[in-house]
Amino acid sequence: MRSEFVQQGKTRWFHLAGFERRLGKRPAQAFFAFVNGLLSISLLAALAMWRDQPLIFPSLGPTAFLLFYTPLAPGASPRNTLFGHLIAVFCGYGSLVLFGLTDDGPALMTGITEARVGATALSLAATAGLMVLFSVEHPPAGATTLIVSLGILRHPRELVSLMAAVVLLCIQGWVINRLAGIPYPLWRARPPKQANSEPAQPPAGSVP
Repeated sequence: MRSEFVQQGKTRWFHLAGFERRLGKRPAQAFFAFVNGLLSISLLAALAMWRDQPLIFPSLGPTAFLLFYTPLAPGASPRNTLFGHLIAVFCGYGSLVLFGLTDDGPALMTGITEARVGATALSLAATAGLMVLFSVEHPPAGATTLIVSLGILRHPRELVSLMAAVVLLCIQGWVINRLAGIPYPLWRARPPKQANSEPAQPPAGSVP
């Protein structure tokens, strides 16, 4: 039911009724993901070039995929997206501080040391644990914390820009999905409807 509703919303926005009839729902989904992934990341990349800020980084890719392919999943909600990446940033930077790596360059240039092993392992473990603890699971955040703990983005100013990019992507996701007729949540995903757990009563006069 949910996937059909999402697909109907995409069709209304892109006027893909004929396209869907000819080729089925899968191409319509693929077109929606392609166009909006291209649009959202292009805007962030252009803004990064204009402002000379790190507003584009690898883990935005899987976040965009979630927002435009499974927008009603809990992990794609603004709450999970924002808090997931925020936890990742704090855990990644905290691991750099703990292991004395804040002034070291990226691991791709300096190599993997014992301290880097500890920082990356701790950052990922802490990110996963805290996301589960606070019910804000967002798988792409696992890549974000490694980006930080590997030293690719490590300065506080860069981390602020990183979170600004996540906020901008969430805004784009909300606008695009709502224009598509998809009830993308303003903050958290709607809980799934609970099935009636009471056993059905037998008709009057029936034999048990």
